[in-house]
Amino acid sequence: MKIAVVTGGHAFDEPAFLRLFTPVRGIACTHLPQSDESEIFEEIGAWPYDVIVLYALTQKISEKRRDNFLRLLDTGVGVLSLHHASGAFQEWSEYPKIIGCRYLLSPVERDGVRREPSTYQHDVDIPVHVTDPAHAVVRGVPDFVVHDETYKGCEFEPDNYLHPTTTEKSSDEPLGWARMCRRSRVVHFQLGHGPGIFGDEQFRRLVAQAVQWCAGVVINF
Repeated sequence: MKIAVVTGGHAFDEPAFLRLFTPVRGIACTHLPQSDESEIFEEIGAWPYDVIVLYALTQKISEKRRDNFLRLLDTGVGVLSLHHASGAFQEWSEYPKIIGCRYLLSPVERDGVRREPSTYQHDVDIPVHVTDPAHAVVRGVPDFVVHDETYKGCEFEPDNYLHPTTTEKSSDEPLGWARMCRRSRVVHFQLGHGPGIFGDEQFRRLVAQAVQWCAGVVINF
C-alpha cells in the first residue's frame, strides 16, 4: 500500500511525525513537502498512491489542481487528514466537504450570521472517548488521555460519522470521524500537533487503522 504524506505551511517535528507511518508493515510511505503549496495535484496521469495523508496548512490551489484532486476522489483514492490540515485551502469551498470540517483562520459570515475565527490551546491533557468501538478505524482502541493541542469553533459537515470525541472544554466535541466523499473513504483527526502524541500508542493505532480503512485493504499492524 502506497501513501503520500503531504506537508507544508506549518512547522512540525518531521522525524517524529514520519515515524507514525514508516514502521508500519505493509505501508510504503513517500513524504512530499509542498514548496508550491499544492503541486502534488498538478499532474495525476500516473498516480501511484492509494492514500493521501494531508498534514499541510497550505492555501494556494489552482482550478486545475482542485479538479485533479476531485478526479482522484472519483477513482477511490483514500484521504487521511490530520490536525492543522483542517485550516488549509480557506478559499476553496469544496475542501471542507472532502475532509469534513474547516478550522476558520478568519471571521466568516454564513446565512447572515458572523462566525469568529477558530481557537487553539497548546499543552492540554485531552480525554478521548471512542464511539462505535466495532468500527475498523477505532477497533481495539480504548478510551485514553493524550497531551496535545485543542481546536475549538471549527465548522463541521453534518454527515461525519463520529469516532473519537472529548469533553475537554477548550476543544470541540468531535475529535475524529469517517466519511465518504465521492468514491473515496476519508478520515480526519483533530489531534496531531505533536511531538509527544506521535509516540502515543493509541494515537499511532488510530492513524494506522485509518490508513488501512481509507485504502480499503486489510493489513496486520
